[in-house]
Amino acid sequence: QTQGKMTPAFDIDAPRWDQGTFLGRLRHFLAVTDPRLVLVPDAELERAKALVQGCRAGLVPPGSSQEQLCYAKTLYDSAFHPDSGERMNVLGRMSFQVPGGMALTGCMLQFYRTVPAVVFWQWVNQSFNAIVNYTNRNAASPISLKQIAVAYVTATGTALATAVGLNLYTKRAPPLVARWVPFTAVAAANCVNIPIMRQQEIIHGITVTDENGNELGRSRRAAAKGITQVVISRITMAAPGMIILPIIMERLERFPFMKRIRVLHAPLQMLLSGGFLLFMVPAACALFPQRCSLALADLEPELRASIMAEHRDQVPYVYFNKGL
Repeated sequence: QTQGKMTPAFDIDAPRWDQGTFLGRLRHFLAVTDPRLVLVPDAELERAKALVQGCRAGLVPPGSSQEQLCYAKTLYDSAFHPDSGERMNVLGRMSFQVPGGMALTGCMLQFYRTVPAVVFWQWVNQSFNAIVNYTNRNAASPISLKQIAVAYVTATGTALATAVGLNLYTKRAPPLVARWVPFTAVAAANCVNIPIMRQQEIIHGITVTDENGNELGRSRRAAAKGITQVVISRITMAAPGMIILPIIMERLERFPFMKRIRVLHAPLQMLLSGGFLLFMVPAACALFPQRCSLALADLEPELRASIMAEHRDQVPYVYFNKGL
């Protein structure tokens, strides 16, 4: 590199930060989940994709600086699926999680007192989650419209049953306990929505590769590990805001001035939810590496035997995209 110019040897896929550490992954996801990226026009995203693909082919445009190429890769990572390379639905991108999540979280936490409100906002939230889960699945494992519908109905039903049941059960409980019902419903629904939406991965396995990206076969255990990590990440993403924010609002609402401005309670909760999500979205995504690994010894016996027969002990770990 000389005065900001790049050499043809520049590897655009090389991580800017160490993805083997939480801090490195956090810095990466702080960049690609930046909510401002939602506003980037499609034309600019396509230019970024063309630049990334050109760099992969060894065609670095003359005069390109490292900053320009890294920004193009950030746009590409934020908007295009790592498996298929297709541009993702804007509602399902992780960069939309802050604006989308803050609105839904704020409304679920504010309108939790009546059954109709609980039903409506849990339904809206699960509809949003279904889009996010489908968008960020492992795209190498196709899913039919019927399976999407079953996942959506099951997760929505689970969330509604949990929320309505607990809402009725906590009528006599302290007010703060009732405020935590939305989080319990969201956590329960995530445990159902994500595995069902990605059931094809569990049934047929997902593609695993060696360290250099060479395909080795399909593994159901790899799929189970990846999906489990995604469930944990999603619950972690929602937890601080939906657990701590009710405590804050419970304290604030005791003040006389808060009782006079009830109409502003929902906007205030949305704003505070956004503050939590601004950090928690990248932090939750960074909990586990997106390029997940699994020891050869932990694979299915038949796949392990196949890899050993062809590669002997040269492949101690296999790698796969766990999704987000």
